[in-house]
Amino acid sequence: MNFAIMNGKLVNRSEAKVDIEDRGYQFGDGVYEVIRVYNGKMFTLQDHLNRFVKSADSIGITLPYTIDECSAMLVDLVTKNHLVEGIIYMQITRGTAPRNHVFPAKEVVPTLVAYTKEVARPVESLANGVKTICMEDIRWLRCDIKSLNLLGNLLAKQRAAEQGCFEAIQHRGDQVTEGSSSNVFIVKNGTVITHESNELILKGITKDVILQICSQNNIPVEERTFTVAELAAADEVFLSSTTSEVMPIIELEGVKVKDGMPGPITRKLQSLFTVEIEKQCGKLKEKISF
Repeated sequence: MNFAIMNGKLVNRSEAKVDIEDRGYQFGDGVYEVIRVYNGKMFTLQDHLNRFVKSADSIGITLPYTIDECSAMLVDLVTKNHLVEGIIYMQITRGTAPRNHVFPAKEVVPTLVAYTKEVARPVESLANGVKTICMEDIRWLRCDIKSLNLLGNLLAKQRAAEQGCFEAIQHRGDQVTEGSSSNVFIVKNGTVITHESNELILKGITKDVILQICSQNNIPVEERTFTVAELAAADEVFLSSTTSEVMPIIELEGVKVKDGMPGPITRKLQSLFTVEIEKQCGKLKEKISF
């Protein structure tokens, strides 16, 4: 049986339904998280839950459960669904109330849902790298909030897919921000460069792990904005996300990045990131073939 969490209760997924006037459905009035599961264990769970609460607080939604209670619910969900490798999707909305742009009364209880999905580790793409396009970032100005309002992201991802690419790297003017569902890094002269965590990008959990790895292994890092021209002239380019880990980018807009192969810094970070996964979740069955 496939279970889901619906407002704190574990129910059959077919029973996990929301009202047509749920504000997430009508307004996108809510936030979400995606948590990776390896070997039946959740990777960086606490960091994801902390960001979930922060995003909710940023739009005035108070989580009706403590982080410890959420953690216990998710552990139970993974166990009951026998999830070995995949993701947990969870979201909270402002709840169900008659449609009105103004927030409903405080008595309206937020709607919390979560479910699991089997997702394999993308080892082939991690080994060989992926192709990307570039496009103008048309999203709102609070991308640090993991909002349900993802139309700009979807349009970017769809354009990439239509051109046979994995991701769309977005930019505001000549300043690169992030991918449609990822953070973006370049490597120049041995230094890893990525956009600072502010309101224009999502503060990625995987990004933070990568920055910690760099610090621990004396890999130089600059958190700053970089231009489209710097992106095109980079020695290496890679992206990061919960499901993509450290993903090499080998082509930008039909032009190879250097020799069109994942670079040495990217490879080193992939190996060190795998070590971090195995520290928390145990040995991985599928390895990246370098």
